[in-house]
Amino acid sequence: MAASASSSAEQARKDLAERLGEIRLDAGLKGSELAERLGWYPSKVSRIQGGRTSPSADDIRAWCTACGAEDQAADLVQKLRAIEGMFVEWRRMERDGLRRAQESVRPLFERTSRFRAYSSWFVPGLIQSRAYTETVLRAVQRRRVTVDDVDAAVASRMERQQILHEGGRTFAFLIEESVLRSGMGGREVMAGQLGQLITVGSLPTVSLGIVPMRADRSRMPVEGFWIYDSEQVAVELVSGYLTLTQQREVAAYAETFAELAELAVYGAEARSLIALALRALG
Repeated sequence: MAASASSSAEQARKDLAERLGEIRLDAGLKGSELAERLGWYPSKVSRIQGGRTSPSADDIRAWCTACGAEDQAADLVQKLRAIEGMFVEWRRMERDGLRRAQESVRPLFERTSRFRAYSSWFVPGLIQSRAYTETVLRAVQRRRVTVDDVDAAVASRMERQQILHEGGRTFAFLIEESVLRSGMGGREVMAGQLGQLITVGSLPTVSLGIVPMRADRSRMPVEGFWIYDSEQVAVELVSGYLTLTQQREVAAYAETFAELAELAVYGAEARSLIALALRALG
């Protein structure tokens, strides 16, 4: 998935283009006839319908009006806005520093009751220790952010963790066993983080599953993602941040989470894997 700016975003653009094509066909118009009504070159109609050119909101409204489908314009414009917001490059999200990027998700966290998070790269932010968070965000800042506000960003993430102790919410975290042995930040940082996992895993609102490293597992690791209630999925890619709201995509990630959850171990077995990782630190 990280290999493209997102296959999901591209599929959404394709779906929009196909819907515009269906509207034209329902109106009984050829592409050249629609172009004539709109005062466009026929090639523009072809490019939009073929998904090679993204239409503007005005293009969509004009297209629907020319086809006698004005009532569908608002919905399609809304879909266009959703597509435009699906994929955000890190440089855009973090151009004003890491603190703002941390604070931007606060409203989403505040309105979510059920959190599900899977990570194959590092410990999810809500259950990170302060030292681990500082290590992760410092590495991000050095790699791609010119503004150095790491201390403020760490404080913002630590403050957000208070949501774990508020009522009315549940949290399910799945972590690949390899994350426990990543060595992020060195021995002392990892030791503190592993201890943090044991502490957080004991909270009554938290389910912590560790997906063991096995040669015969039935579901391979995938990119890390968060599911907020059943409304939205956030995926962290190498190139940017992907937001998915289409129900079939949300359902696909929920299904993947359920499959990975079946592979995970919990409770005493999870603590045993964490203890093994602690001992491996020496």
